Amino acid sequence: ELPDHVEAAATAREVTRHQLADWGIGEETVFAAELVVSELVTNAVRHGAPPIRLRLLLDRGMTCELYDGGSAAPHLRQARPSDESGRGLFIVSEVADRWGVRFTDSGKVVWTEQELSDRP
Repeated sequence: ELPDHVEAAATAREVTRHQLADWGIGEETVFAAELVVSELVTNAVRHGAPPIRLRLLLDRGMTCELYDGGSAAPHLRQARPSDESGRGLFIVSEVADRWGVRFTDSGKVVWTEQELSDRP
């Protein structure tokens, strides 16, 4: 579970970095995963609702699930060069191999999948 404030993204990046290091995942994937997690958590803090929870799963690839209590569906935007925000899901869609949203009775889960080319 993550705090519902701006520091949550830093906490999520640290948790992700440590978990992937424990799994022996290479630095390139760790960097990409930290970026994805940071963007998802930032979106949840800004546009979602508590509670915010992060779950990382390792199988043939790595799955990141970010749960929040909000019901609004995230959507890709085409941010203009002068916009100060609105690029988060675009970044996620470029870095992750797949992503999507599942709705629950009490909110939603935004998930991503990354293939692991640098798994031991």
